[in-house]
Amino acid sequence: MSHGKQFTLYSHVTGPNGWKVAVVLEELGLTYETIYLDFKNGEHKAPEFTKYNPNGRIPALIDHRNNDYVLWESGAIIIYLIENYDPEHKVSLASAGDKLQIIQWLFFQASGQGFNHSEKLPSAIERYQKEIIRVLGVLEGVLSKTEWLVGNKCTVADLSFIHLCSTNRWNEYVDKTVEGFDNFNFEKDFPAVFAWHKRLTARASFEKVVAVRTIKQSN
Repeated sequence: MSHGKQFTLYSHVTGPNGWKVAVVLEELGLTYETIYLDFKNGEHKAPEFTKYNPNGRIPALIDHRNNDYVLWESGAIIIYLIENYDPEHKVSLASAGDKLQIIQWLFFQASGQGFNHSEKLPSAIERYQKEIIRVLGVLEGVLSKTEWLVGNKCTVADLSFIHLCSTNRWNEYVDKTVEGFDNFNFEKDFPAVFAWHKRLTARASFEKVVAVRTIKQSN
């Protein structure tokens, strides 16, 4: 790569997980260039990309200062970044126990937060609605007792939940997805999660990534 920045991030304009990695890169003050793949033209399945990620999905990250080291899967990328580029623990924690709890939440977020289906099947919609409510309930149970998920500070465990989805911020997308389900009201039903989400989306890193995404979507 000739852009001179430390990282190349392969992402997608509307796909959520690349933006999540971008937020962490911003938090750590790391330089990166983003390549946005065109899914309609199959760029994520083309050999030029699958040589980096054989799974043909975003994100993938290349660290040019580490012999062009390549990682894919957002959770693995985030762990790599904090292990190698967060010596001051800006968005991580030092103790072994805290590190494992951060990884615990990264796994939980990856397995429980993202949902997408091209067809509006009633059975699928109901399943996703119930799963969203379940995930919010887990978060509410923790965040009603503490402001952050691990170590009384904002870490990547928290930041992983504010990535962007195809229409808007995921936690705001909840309102649309669960609208009409059992009289759902995000702010009323899950006040601790709602307040936590507001704290997260007020961070400068997130606001910068949102601004970039808005520009890219308008092009």
